[in-house]
Amino acid sequence: MRLDKFLKVSRLIKRRTVAKDVSDQGRIWINGREAKASSTVKVGDELVVRFGQKSLTVRVERISDTTRKEEAAQMYTVLSEQFHKADEQ
Repeated sequence: MRLDKFLKVSRLIKRRTVAKDVSDQGRIWINGREAKASSTVKVGDELVVRFGQKSLTVRVERISDTTRKEEAAQMYTVLSEQFHKADEQ
């Protein structure tokens, strides 16, 4: 599944266009490598998503084309959540 679609379906990011913009800005990594919106996501992959001053690391547990809101969180497991100072990049 494409990275931008996974982020939207899993509800890590609300809209696919926002997910595309975030990944094209170099703020998402898959298994330690910078990822673009068209990158493929597989079960077991580790994603690091940078939201402003927060980095979220998740492991992909399930791939599904559609999901209900209640089930979206089952698509991934949060491994860590880090907060950064404003001047760090």
